[in-house]
Amino acid sequence: MTTNVMDKRADLAGPGIGDYTELEKILPADYHSLLTPRETQQAITAVKRYIEDFLCKELNLMMVEVPLIVDVESGVNDMLDRDGSRTPIQFHISNDRDKHPVDAQVVQAATKWKRVALKQFNCKPGEGINTDMRAVRKDYFLDHDHSAYVDQWDWERAIEPEERNLAFLKMIVNRIWKVITGAERYAQELFPKLKDPRFPNLPEQLTFLQAEEILDMFPDLPRKQRETQILQRYPAVFIVGIGWPLKDGYPHEMRAADYDDWITDTGKETGKPTHGLNGDILVWNHITKRRHELTSMGIRVTAETLKMQLEMSKQLDFMKLPYHQAILNHNIPLSIGGGIGQSRTLMQILRKAHLGEVSVTVWPKVLKEMCAKKNIFVLE
Repeated sequence: MTTNVMDKRADLAGPGIGDYTELEKILPADYHSLLTPRETQQAITAVKRYIEDFLCKELNLMMVEVPLIVDVESGVNDMLDRDGSRTPIQFHISNDRDKHPVDAQVVQAATKWKRVALKQFNCKPGEGINTDMRAVRKDYFLDHDHSAYVDQWDWERAIEPEERNLAFLKMIVNRIWKVITGAERYAQELFPKLKDPRFPNLPEQLTFLQAEEILDMFPDLPRKQRETQILQRYPAVFIVGIGWPLKDGYPHEMRAADYDDWITDTGKETGKPTHGLNGDILVWNHITKRRHELTSMGIRVTAETLKMQLEMSKQLDFMKLPYHQAILNHNIPLSIGGGIGQSRTLMQILRKAHLGEVSVTVWPKVLKEMCAKKNIFVLE
């Protein structure tokens, strides 16, 4: 059996299901929230505080303010991928009758801004920052776990050159996993009804797998189906090396060329032909019975790997932007960082079927009506 090439291209095009007829089949038919709307809000507040406090403790981070809008010319907005399919909202600030105008964009994530901010806050290796980030991603298909409104704990930590390796990446990932599983237990202490045998807790240990390994296991399946299958074996995984083209000619998933390092050869550490110092945590959601991504993160590019990734992505024109110049001229720290989806994590921990139960945003009428029929009530 050979997977259709166009199927693989569609699989890489972006997140979401893309069809409300299909989504209606996916949403659970026998759903009943374990918490009332009031209890849900109380739980959200408590869990968010727990995760912020313990994430800062585990990774030695400090909470800082983060922008909602950035100057287009800065080059610090997150493009999310490298094919240009998801573009930010842009607007013109005329300011003083256009004598001193600013062209601005709503952030899609604070990925690049955080690395620049490490220098602003004078973070030394081993120190870092965490943010309560809000963003807008207008090109998502709005389903049960994708929203135009994005909330993340966007964090970044300065590192030494010798820490740019898989062992260090896995150490940081395990500390984050400790915080997430601790938050799940904490929520159940506050609201015992969340401890329901139908919905097993996250495992204490996270399974690490290279993207190349997963392709070898399921060579005939596109990326999302590979993830679904691997989560049947391991209910929580960190997929390492996302962005480098695999042996089938496609990356596991597209990654922007100018923040995570997905090109570095890691074969000496794995003993296999592997690349990339980044990855995603995915878990099995027992409510939706689907793959569920919680966080994307990675060790950031150096001047050398930035040039290589921009060349490979045919985006060398980015090198003239201030953010990219700062990396090329070694003016900002080497770092590791990532974004932990707040609503995604809360949805998992609080046993919710839809992001709209834990965050307030806009949803199409067809989706709200579909959810109401299935006893899923999104916040207005």
